[in-house]
This record gives sequence, C-alpha cells and structure tokens, in this order.
Amino acid sequence: MKAQTIDVKQSTGRILCCTIFRAGGKKLLAKGHVISEEDARMLETEGMNEVWVTELEDGEVGEDDAVMQVASEIGCGALEIRLAAGGRANLFTTEACCLLVDDELLKQINCTASMAIATSLNFSYARAGQRVATVKSTPFAVSKPELDSLITIVRERGPILQARPIRTPAVAILYTDPVNGERARQLFENIMRQRLDRIGTSASFVLSSVEEESAVARSLQHLLRAKPTSVLVASTTAPAGPDDVIGRAMVRAGCHIERFLAPVEPGNLFLLGYKDDVPIVSAPGCFRSAKPNVVDLMMPPMLARYRVSGWEVACLGHGGLLA
Repeated sequence: MKAQTIDVKQSTGRILCCTIFRAGGKKLLAKGHVISEEDARMLETEGMNEVWVTELEDGEVGEDDAVMQVASEIGCGALEIRLAAGGRANLFTTEACCLLVDDELLKQINCTASMAIATSLNFSYARAGQRVATVKSTPFAVSKPELDSLITIVRERGPILQARPIRTPAVAILYTDPVNGERARQLFENIMRQRLDRIGTSASFVLSSVEEESAVARSLQHLLRAKPTSVLVASTTAPAGPDDVIGRAMVRAGCHIERFLAPVEPGNLFLLGYKDDVPIVSAPGCFRSAKPNVVDLMMPPMLARYRVSGWEVACLGHGGLLA
C-alpha cells in the first residue's frame, strides 16, 4: 500500500488511512472507507482541503474483497456471509445447527500473516441467526499471492467450519433403576426437559425400565424401532464399565460400543454405542443437575446426525473441565 496526503478534489476512489471527525467530535468517515464523489464534496463543505489516503498497488487485494473471498471458502452448510466494516466478514447460521470445526486447519490458516479467523467451539449448538465465525484481514489490503495460497490450502483440505442443520430431531429417553424405572423418571424428567430445551428440542419417545439386562435390552429395541435421532439412557446407578448392566443390554440390543470414559468432568463415565447410525448414550449422574456436562457437549452433533467417533470423544479433554 502507498499512503500519501492529497487534495480532497483528487481523493475519489482512494482509501482513507484514518477516521475523519467533525470539529465537534462526530465521526464523518471511517478508516478504510473508499471515498466517493459525494464524500469528497462533503469533506470540502466541512472545510477540509487535504486527506490522508492510500491506494492498492499491483499484486494487492482490497481488505473487503479479500475477507469475502476467504469467508466464502472456509465454511459450508447452513451459513450466510455478511460483510462488516473495517475488513471483516462474519458468518451467521441460517437455521439451528451443530458446528463442526477443523481445529488443525484453523491453526494452520491463522499462522499466516494476512488473515485471522475465529470460530465458535467444535460441536457447539448454534441457533438460527447466530454469528459463528469471523474473518479479519490486515488493514486496507492483502498480498494477492498470500491470499491465493491461503485459499488453495482451504480448497485442498476442505472447509474449516461446517454448520450441520438440526432438523426435526427425535430424542428417545430410557429411564432405568434397579427397583423401579418410574423412580428414575420422577428424579430426572424435569432436568432432562431443561437440558433438551436449551438446544431447542424435547423428548419424542420415553420409556422406563427396571435396570436388568434383558428388560433394558427389550426397552432399547422398542425405542429403536421408532427410529429416533438418538437415545439417552438415564440411570440411577453408576456403571463400572461397558460390562455392567447398561453396556451388556446395549450389546444385547445389537449395539456396537464405541467408547467408554470421556475426558470431561462432569461426565467421565460416559458410554457411547451405536445401533446402525443411531447413537445410544449412558451418562450416569449427568441427569441429576442442569449444569453443563458431557451430555451437553455430545447432544448437538448427535441431533445433527453426525457420527461422533471414539477418537473425537478422546479429544474433548482440552477444555473438558466444565466444573
């Protein structure tokens, strides 16, 4: 960029290097604003003879064009891009969704000198119209070779941010207790309602069962026939592992056990299994309180019909201390 002080009459089409204020303190034009013919006349009326401006040189891309190009490449799914002042583009959700973030790619892109990208957390829930990412460039202009290199990396590696819509989720809940399943329902139902309400949904299918292997397996099979988006098992007991009653019942119902233990507190005794594409989750103790726990981290991707792997659960440790 080449900065210089020029006559106001010659400033049309140039970029302001600093914000211009009226004598009383009111802002007239912001830094980075491209001066129009009307702006030039207004500045003359305000008694200004010269302005400090800059202009693009060969091999440079203006800040607004640069951030819009990057923003259009980094995301996919239920997103829209809005240009903001000062070389910034924001990404907003167009409907309720779960955000998937490629953290390693985001770090690589943010190591470049010309762009800074911030996103919401991986697996987080976003309501419609929520800002979930922002792209900011260096002031005024970006080197075209740097911009082209950044965009090439994103195109080769895939999007940094995916906004997976959460549409018509159907949550199934199984309450279990060693003596009477209805006891678990009475204990946990209000907390469960609050938890689901935070992500804009409610229970579609509900059963209670005595916590005995064959009874739990039958109840799970009954719920799975309804083809829910996910199944939550709310038990009054704390299993020692997948070989306890809930885990054995899941296997008996035809489930594959994906992961036991999560590096998240509260919620360490998290058990995740799948029957075909339907996730089944047991998280003892997590339904006694509405405070954030591992269930809140896992519900958005499950309701967006994203298959969470055991590896992804293992990666929750950084930031997994919730309380």
